[in-house]
Amino acid sequence: MTFVAETLGQGWANEMIGLLCELKAEVAQAQAEHRMALPTFRLEYYEQRYTQGLARGFAANPPPRPSEDKLVVKRGRRKQTKAKNLLDRLERQRLEVLRFGYNFAVPFDSNQAERDLRVMKLQQKISGSFRSREGADYFCRIRSYLSTMRKQGQQVFKVLVETFLGQPPLPQVLA
Repeated sequence: MTFVAETLGQGWANEMIGLLCELKAEVAQAQAEHRMALPTFRLEYYEQRYTQGLARGFAANPPPRPSEDKLVVKRGRRKQTKAKNLLDRLERQRLEVLRFGYNFAVPFDSNQAERDLRVMKLQQKISGSFRSREGADYFCRIRSYLSTMRKQGQQVFKVLVETFLGQPPLPQVLA
């Protein structure tokens, strides 16, 4: 959306960014007050604004028109703009985009998941690949364990020392 707003100069994208940031702030406020969910009328309000934002975006980005030239017959789907592709995805994945407002356990962004995958991609980039499937499985198992322990507030070095001493701390099971 930032690309569409800044590079393509489309105002609807700025409105959608503002809407999502506003919802994020309201969710954070509700969490700070130890509430478990937003009131239904507030969620409906954000849904309505989301729908209006999409409508403004679709008005600014109509689908591509068929070719005027009768001699040129192109097969397949017509190419759309990046903004139109984003709008289609935002409409199709409406529930996923707004899920953090309905379920406070869902984070606003996917940064943590991307950070967890980054190490695997870096390993592949540096060494080209893993030598065996078994090696990749071990790598993933160790990274997953360490990532979980870090997220649960454990000191990674201490966890590794205890593991090599034969007494690995077990992750807490969260309900």
